[in-house]
Amino acid sequence: MKLFKTMLLAGAATALAAPALAQDGGGVSDDAVKIGMLLDMSGPYSALDGQGSVVAVQMAIDEMGGEIDGKTIELMTADHQNKADIGSNLARQWSDQNNIDLILGGANSGVGIALQEVTSEKNIAYINNGAATAALTNENCAPETGLHWTYDTDALANGTAVAMVKEGNDSWYFITADYAFGHKLEENAMEAVKANGGTVTGNVRAPFPTQDFSSFLLQAQGSGAKVIGLANAGTDTQNSVKQAQEFGIVQGGQKVASLLLFLTDVEALGLDAAQGLTLTTGFYWDQDDKAREWSAKFEEKHGAKPTMVQAGMYSSALNYLKAVKETGTDEAKAVVAKLKEMPIEDAFSRNGRVREDGLMVHDMFLAQVKTPDESEGKWDYYNIVRTIPGDDAFRSLEDGSCAAVKG
Repeated sequence: MKLFKTMLLAGAATALAAPALAQDGGGVSDDAVKIGMLLDMSGPYSALDGQGSVVAVQMAIDEMGGEIDGKTIELMTADHQNKADIGSNLARQWSDQNNIDLILGGANSGVGIALQEVTSEKNIAYINNGAATAALTNENCAPETGLHWTYDTDALANGTAVAMVKEGNDSWYFITADYAFGHKLEENAMEAVKANGGTVTGNVRAPFPTQDFSSFLLQAQGSGAKVIGLANAGTDTQNSVKQAQEFGIVQGGQKVASLLLFLTDVEALGLDAAQGLTLTTGFYWDQDDKAREWSAKFEEKHGAKPTMVQAGMYSSALNYLKAVKETGTDEAKAVVAKLKEMPIEDAFSRNGRVREDGLMVHDMFLAQVKTPDESEGKWDYYNIVRTIPGDDAFRSLEDGSCAAVKG
């Protein structure tokens, strides 16, 4: 299989001026299906995304035999460094110079929104797995070419926040990552808390990324709220959970709710610090036999169990390639239209389907982090509390705000 070299940028890339090569709507352009991955390879989301996502997509390519009807599948990767301008410039470069067919990634909501704008303009298929903002299929939707696959802020809020309010944890204070992802997650979680009879006592915005959460945690502690909601992710989540434990916040009677927690966060924190955290996830390696089998193969290649982002990368790449094979073309709109006709059922997805607005609706899982005594070993970190059907987890199409499907 032909493999493009990895591109790692130290600074902002410069878009090339050459026009994109046109796709004629039939057949595979350039005799190759070209996939580009824009990832966090070195920053706060690198453990949950990064090289593990590359491994997952390569597994999907290998599953297809490395080619489609004799046309090779080529892979490019680059680090967006959590900067929208770098991500946008790379996407334009790949379009103008390499005639890219699909871009995957953007595990940062600001980057994800920027990539969706570029790919829509350039008629490139785009599937986001790491960014959480529901804006990707609402106010910033691009449903003819852009899909949102693994989870979004609505699904996270409708799992964790709703479950905790129903258990009597009905007053909340939010510590929020101060960029598009955190803002949207906070907004959706606040809506969920209030809709279920809870109250919000206040919030504070923390710069992204942040090492020291002490002042933010002290404000949350002083609010008297029953729950401190963390609308952040990656190393920000790890730092805030560790410091909450150091300050004795949980011992003082308040609960900490991580609205976006990954398996790699629990591994980094340790069960002593993470035990009891409630979370919502789109995938857990031990959820059933199909997930266990695929995750074992992933671990052999990567040395760790997959996060939901990495499993979502595999799923989205595999189903994209199946749609290319079914349609006989890599033209973006034709492939995305085919994906909307296909059931999405694989190692990652249960009862999945791609909706008109570009959202891949699938079952989510409410989970709780195990105590050290409950865990049987490394990566055995979650108890699945219940399955949340996709239609309950995600905002309905009718309640969404994607103008392209509202008519």
